[in-house]
Amino acid sequence: MSQRELVVLGTASQVPTKLRNHNGYLLRWAEEGVLFDPGEGTQRQMTYAGVSATDITRIALTHFHGDHCLGLPGIVQRINLDRVPHPVDVYYPASGEVYYQRLCNATAYHRTVDLRPHPIVEGGPLEAPGAPFVLTAAPLSHPVEAFGYRITEPDGFRMSQRRLRELGLSGPVVGELRRLGAVEHEGRTVTLAEVGEPRPGQSVAFVMDTRLCDGVFELASGVDLLVIEATFLESQADLAAEHGHLTAAQAAGVAAEAGVRTLVLTHFSQRYRTLDGHRAEAERRFSGEIVVAEDLARIPLPPRL
Repeated sequence: MSQRELVVLGTASQVPTKLRNHNGYLLRWAEEGVLFDPGEGTQRQMTYAGVSATDITRIALTHFHGDHCLGLPGIVQRINLDRVPHPVDVYYPASGEVYYQRLCNATAYHRTVDLRPHPIVEGGPLEAPGAPFVLTAAPLSHPVEAFGYRITEPDGFRMSQRRLRELGLSGPVVGELRRLGAVEHEGRTVTLAEVGEPRPGQSVAFVMDTRLCDGVFELASGVDLLVIEATFLESQADLAAEHGHLTAAQAAGVAAEAGVRTLVLTHFSQRYRTLDGHRAEAERRFSGEIVVAEDLARIPLPPRL
């Protein structure tokens, strides 16, 4: 299987710390590299993580608060400087068009980069030229308009080598069976359904700054990997609600209710020196795999079911 992993470039929320850079996440998906919410310092973190500008094929911004987008000018100019040969699709809330334009044109430079903007007006499938997955967005609940994202691979099909041997099928006829769906072999018709089973596609959800809302559960439903903010602990739940954020317990509750396989907590307030409390809260609500994200970590997608 091609490489699929989340490269964590930063895990801080509004204020970075000595150990946590502002937000930034690159999802590697074979030849695709989707950069989510590049905050300040993302370009430098990419150097530490071994990520090049050429790796970026798409950029997805959840909203236009600074810790989620102030790294965009440097990223755009780095893509430009390195003369990345492919176009880069950029997704963002349409209501922030003025901020998008300012960020992409923050300083003087000779622009050659081919940015293809995709302003989002409402939730639903997004245009994703050439992508091997479906990219969707859903509205979140934050003081400014925000959208979360979901990447879903279409279901495939896997053949059983054992079943092929039992039926005496090998060589070019196997390719013909996969292509046509049925072949004649030794006096009978063999169908694709007899030699294999559906292979569920993989999926990832990216949920940043939000209160609990329908969009959170829509994005998280059944995903293999949920990357979700856990800015506060439950003792600050009132503060989280006031500022449009989640607690670690709430994030874990979403994962449990939505049937998530791996939960990745991130976007931590600077008030927490250690994150032991975040893990403890999450473990009380979610029994699956929990990753408390750290800067420069590489988190593989869970193996296929």
